[in-house]
Amino acid sequence: MAQREFRDRTVVITGGAGSIGRALGRSFGLAGAKIALLDLPSSPLNEARVELQKLGIETLAVPCDITDVERVRSTMKAVREAFGSIDVLINNAGIVHRSAFADTRPEVFRRVMEVNFFGALHCTQACMADLLDSRGLIIAISSIAGLAPLYGRSGYAASKHAMHGLFESLGAEVASEGMGVLMVCPSFVESGLEASTLGGDGNRITRPRSKVGRLGSPNDVAAHVLKAARDGRRRLVLTPVGKTSAVLSRLAPGLYERLMIRSLRSELDEP
Repeated sequence: MAQREFRDRTVVITGGAGSIGRALGRSFGLAGAKIALLDLPSSPLNEARVELQKLGIETLAVPCDITDVERVRSTMKAVREAFGSIDVLINNAGIVHRSAFADTRPEVFRRVMEVNFFGALHCTQACMADLLDSRGLIIAISSIAGLAPLYGRSGYAASKHAMHGLFESLGAEVASEGMGVLMVCPSFVESGLEASTLGGDGNRITRPRSKVGRLGSPNDVAAHVLKAARDGRRRLVLTPVGKTSAVLSRLAPGLYERLMIRSLRSELDEP
């Protein structure tokens, strides 16, 4: 199968002002793509745009709350008008909570699902016709939590499992049309996502997270994603810890659970 090329293609990246979003913009932009960065109005979106433009990357930045269906539709229209097409959609935006299930309010579960699952759904539906026309590509940034249980993050894991169900099923529907879907499952990454972590009451929490293994870098994630996208991969599991977790949780779930709880239990301890 011929490799996908991204020169002169339009790549839309949600969560584009974050560290992983910027790294993805650099990787695909330096591969010749035009980049459209989407993020909240309160995010450093303009700073991200300037950073990419200094590298000679044609970049558009559009403030967009992906939980707002109408705003998503108007944003995709603006990208289409600016660049002429939408060829790749990277559903990268996300939020996380860290709290025991029993201590987590329903609105926290709902908020996590609204961003991680429904936000990705809204963006995909808003540019689906473009992607089919261009035989394009959807890249869904999931997590190892989409493949294996993760202590203290039941709502986050639920949202990522839902993403797998949605996008892997969609991939089966569109494969005959020449369109691709790539699921990306990072493990622990220096993403900045923890700065906006929700507690069970919906407020931000400042307790440091635990980590398992060495933290991955956004640049490494982006480089691996670009290669997997070029190669037509359907799933990319990153880092040795992520790969071990994915296999162990299926083949020896009891052992995986004991090791995972031992590593992460302290996150829920009172400061």
